[in-house]
Amino acid sequence: MCLVVIGWQQHSDYPLIVAGNRDEFHARPTQEAHWWPDDPDIVGGRDLQAGGTWLALHRGGRFATVTNFRDAQQTSAKFRSRGHLVADFLRGTKAPLEYLNAIDGPAYAGFNLLVGDGQTLAYLSNRGATALELSPGVYGLSNALLDSPWHKIVRSKSKLEKLIRDNQVNETQLFRLLGDRVKAPAGEIESDGLPFAMAHAISAPFIVLPDYGTRSASVVILDAAGGWRLVERRFDASGKNTGESAFAVRTQGHE
Repeated sequence: MCLVVIGWQQHSDYPLIVAGNRDEFHARPTQEAHWWPDDPDIVGGRDLQAGGTWLALHRGGRFATVTNFRDAQQTSAKFRSRGHLVADFLRGTKAPLEYLNAIDGPAYAGFNLLVGDGQTLAYLSNRGATALELSPGVYGLSNALLDSPWHKIVRSKSKLEKLIRDNQVNETQLFRLLGDRVKAPAGEIESDGLPFAMAHAISAPFIVLPDYGTRSASVVILDAAGGWRLVERRFDASGKNTGESAFAVRTQGHE
């Protein structure tokens, strides 16, 4: 994922609200959200190149999502796949903070990881400080540290806060938030070595470029009764919706 906004314990009906866009090269092979044949208690998309995932749920009520960290450090073939950090948490039984504290950060390229079990939500970046249990609030994450003041983060957090305040939290409104294509003002763009046109384009919450862009948008909602819902929408290189999938996950073990 390259944009994730989270409402944690901010709404009486929905203790956890997650809205996220996955930005990736269009040529990278990807499988849409589905129940995994090799792990039938897990539902989410799959990166067919490295085998991991960017966001997924477990029937037992576990949730995780990861974003890459954009920095100047070189990637290496020796690094483990960041997408496996999500799957490993879902398959395990460790509490969120216990899991994060056990990760060997230097074994991975830069990442941001959010994991939760419905009772606790925790965050770790191997480019930041130690693992952190999140207090109730609204958070935003992209390809820098949690709540970095990037245009897309500030803008999307503000929209989620308003939806919660106005009691307008629903899939339609959350996907509208994720579909925001407004770029940062040109004067605010820091290219960080990228061509200006690309740096400007990726400042929007929803990215449309010929080779790279928002491949999918996901909404995850945990309701007060312990039921989880995951909805994924997929997009082509022009930003056109090409499909949608929805899944219900009950912590009692019923789909």
